[in-house]
Amino acid sequence: MAGTSLLALIDDIAALLDDIAVMSKVAAKKTAGVLGDDLALNAQQVAGVQAERELPVVWAVAVGSGKNKLILVPAALIISAFMPWAITPLLMAGGAYLCFEGCEKIFHTLHHQQANKEHSAHDTPVRTIATSETELAALERKKIVGAIRTDFILSAEIVVITLGSVAEAPFLRQVAVLTVVAALMTIGVYGLVAGIVKLDDGGAYLVQRRGDSLLSVASRRLGHVILLMAPWLMKSLSVIGTVAMFLVGGGILTHNIPAMHGLVASLTSFLGAAPGVGTILAVAAPLLLDTLTGVITGGVLLFFVIKISSFSTR
Repeated sequence: MAGTSLLALIDDIAALLDDIAVMSKVAAKKTAGVLGDDLALNAQQVAGVQAERELPVVWAVAVGSGKNKLILVPAALIISAFMPWAITPLLMAGGAYLCFEGCEKIFHTLHHQQANKEHSAHDTPVRTIATSETELAALERKKIVGAIRTDFILSAEIVVITLGSVAEAPFLRQVAVLTVVAALMTIGVYGLVAGIVKLDDGGAYLVQRRGDSLLSVASRRLGHVILLMAPWLMKSLSVIGTVAMFLVGGGILTHNIPAMHGLVASLTSFLGAAPGVGTILAVAAPLLLDTLTGVITGGVLLFFVIKISSFSTR
């Protein structure tokens, strides 16, 4: 497994390398669902910046993600050792914030659309796209900060899940597994994010290939397909990223509230017994309930934030 060189730096751990690799694979499998949401969220977060700044922005967020994990891994180990009861409340607070952020994103999108409609009659549409260098730089900074903040919460969940999978292991093995998983997840997620945001450039490169060989013709056709799909993919990332916020945030809440967790488990079991479509319903029901929980939680939090803000501005 990649990352073995990191383990070689740990004193007296050579005999444990195989165990660590196996445990890292187990932890990676358990965090795979969160990573799918992490990928959608972060690709969506960096969409919309200048083309030549896309990779620098991804790099800046990846560095921020690495710093997040440098904070989270030691913090998780310390909290697990001295205040294990605090992990769940902190994780739930982060999940609630993700739900709030998703609702806030929808609210601002609808607010801008309404504002544009109101101004369109006067031919003075609200400007939502940055044009000046200052505005572009501000947009870039905003997206970087937002992506790093979102990554912090998702990284916290990944670290906690990983720590839970090696909770009974010796301390050094916990450190090693957390280090391997954190490094691989950061590299893997942001490598894929970089690929997604530069997909159109890859398509343009393939379209420009010369020659009449079968490979060249196939490459050009593939390039055209990529160029046709890339804009739709980037637009869909905004929706997918928002849904992922509700799914992850709501999932954290339902899994850590006993009554909600029991309700989801009972409903899943009941629907799973349905003839023909039981398997599909058993898979879809928890996802829908997690998302619904996220939407309701985020909506309630946004309502209170707006009310508090209106009172404070009076």
